[in-house]
Amino acid sequence: MSSDDERSDEPGSGVPEQLALIRETVRQAKVPRAKPRTWRGAALAEELPVARVLVNKSALHLDQYFDYAVPEELDEEAQPGVRVRVRFGAGGRQVRGGRREGGGLIDGFLIERRASSDYQGALAALAYVVSPEPVLGPELLELSRAVADRYAGSLADVLQLAVPPRNGRAESKPSPAPLPPPAVPSPGTWERYAQGPGFLRALAEGGAPRAVWTALPGPHWPEEIARAMAATLASGRGALVVVPDGRSAGRVDAALTAVLGEGRHALLTADSGPEKRYRQWLAVRRGSVRAVVGTRAAMFAPVADLGLVALWDDGDSSHSDDNAPFPHVREVLELRAAHGRCAFLLGGTNCTVEAAQLVESGWALPLRADRDQLRIAAPLVRTVGDGELARDGAARSARLPSLAWQTVRDGLRSGPVLVQVPRRGYAPRLACERCREPARCRHCAGPLQAPDQQDLNCSWCGRAETAWSCAACGGVRLRAQIVGARRTAEELGRAFPAVPVRTSGRDHVLDSVPDQPALVVSTPGAEPVAEGGYAAALLLDGWAMVGRPDLRAGEEALRRWTAAAALVRGQPEGGTVVIVAEPTLRPVQALVRWDPVGHARRELAERAELGFPPVSRMASVTGPPEAVAAYLAGADLPPEAEVLGPVPVPGATPGRPRRQGEAPPGETWERALVRVPPGRGAALAAALKAAQAARTARATADPVRIRIDPPDIG
Repeated sequence: MSSDDERSDEPGSGVPEQLALIRETVRQAKVPRAKPRTWRGAALAEELPVARVLVNKSALHLDQYFDYAVPEELDEEAQPGVRVRVRFGAGGRQVRGGRREGGGLIDGFLIERRASSDYQGALAALAYVVSPEPVLGPELLELSRAVADRYAGSLADVLQLAVPPRNGRAESKPSPAPLPPPAVPSPGTWERYAQGPGFLRALAEGGAPRAVWTALPGPHWPEEIARAMAATLASGRGALVVVPDGRSAGRVDAALTAVLGEGRHALLTADSGPEKRYRQWLAVRRGSVRAVVGTRAAMFAPVADLGLVALWDDGDSSHSDDNAPFPHVREVLELRAAHGRCAFLLGGTNCTVEAAQLVESGWALPLRADRDQLRIAAPLVRTVGDGELARDGAARSARLPSLAWQTVRDGLRSGPVLVQVPRRGYAPRLACERCREPARCRHCAGPLQAPDQQDLNCSWCGRAETAWSCAACGGVRLRAQIVGARRTAEELGRAFPAVPVRTSGRDHVLDSVPDQPALVVSTPGAEPVAEGGYAAALLLDGWAMVGRPDLRAGEEALRRWTAAAALVRGQPEGGTVVIVAEPTLRPVQALVRWDPVGHARRELAERAELGFPPVSRMASVTGPPEAVAAYLAGADLPPEAEVLGPVPVPGATPGRPRRQGEAPPGETWERALVRVPPGRGAALAAALKAAQAARTARATADPVRIRIDPPDIG
């Protein structure tokens, strides 16, 4: 072996010769050398040489498509739906050789290829195609545009939510071959509902029924959702269900595996990690799987031939996105059902006012069980009011009424007992001292507040209230409703020293607990599932939940209570729930009767009378006082629009992360509410979007935050 041969085996040997050979090959090529920065001198594609691109710019005045030239070398990869990189922001001054140059590189999506451009000047060329994978299909693009218009936002912002970040390793792996449609499932526990088997039969036959489903208490709802999805798949179509959190997604995932078997559905949650989640998303887009269960971001999942969209517990705050333009899963799925002509299922143990409106308007039909089935599935609910607490010596000394003590003792003989404790930090609201009706403004019916403990004013429109009297009973004295809860797991542990105490809350959420005697202390929404159901449950300090300064306080309290009570065994098995709250309150009465639908219908009727959402459409405008005033003055609002406020909004607390809509530390912001009657929501969104676009075009204008249908309006 020669010494030259020995050197050729070493890493990096021969590199100068290889580079020289490459340079000589390029120099002898007949086509001009491509320059990815500008592609100056490179030939353009012979057919459809113009690419229409959506750039990743969220500013509303840039919410449009931009045309770019397609170099011949990118002709094959530059197909509609792929991710591209383009140069943006150079203006029309830097034109060389008929090609625009300069600008910074920015991501975008190629929307379509065209033969010519409407733009008369020189076009910049596509910098390069990030990936040949077409991730943005026509249906997803149409849905994203509808969501952007619905919420007065930009298409680029919606696509940030709809299309997950790219993962090259996941993209390089092929997706499995699709499986044939499964057999039509049996109704199972859907037979407990009078219309349940008919609903499944309509799905299996390719129909598109729309239903608001008030689910019975108990552990069967994940399997019932799985059977509805299986019936849809049996018709050769796809199905999508969105749940509020990863724990619920895991339960539906297990139910789908039991009903359908492995490989027929995808799980899209943040807990999966970026690579696995993107791989699952690609399997859905490529048509390998046609059933999807996931959390909020899954509402945009590109399911092929979608036949059913389902949503569980639409009142959960996690269904409202915290990123612009702040879409709600329920509204997005309604758009998908309307545009795609597919079935719609809105389910939960509770019924929101929005769900009641869907039934009231005839858009969807009710799907619920009769009272006989409800008596079997629901636990016995008992109440403890303020009067009983005042007379109860045990309650005064141990902060728990005698009825609660007895319920805990009896429940621990046969299984775990759930104790729901409201979160700390709920702000007090004012109510009539005599009948406890919430105190509201006479002008706009917003909640009254007393920031300085003396003067009353409205938290919506800011008007002062000098002569308040209760509209229900005529009382003139106010009281601050009870807030917070001080009971802790340590106190219960001292009361029941021989029983283990488990906690579930923000820092540590339990998924499940065994069917053994134990005290489970949980904050609302973090209740673990008990194997075989809880023997009993205590819902403590109900005033803390009903007394929040929010239009939805009663509805939200009932939703939290029913969610916890639904985990308790049915009354025939001895399941008992004790709620510590005033028995005459409407949400408490609805829980005792287990009538969330009746409560939602009454709330809807009152909101219709007062012009509250969802009957009306409302938007919030938040920002510095001068910016809010200038924005409202320049917006071409519909003639029917009513502006409430502006009023000051709380600023960020020093040392705590700043929340959405809060003023920066040291600044004072204001919020105005704009309300329009039914049927004028689209006009309001268009007017707000146009005004915001005009402001963002001026770089010197102070930012203003717009939110359509804000979840919290006081």
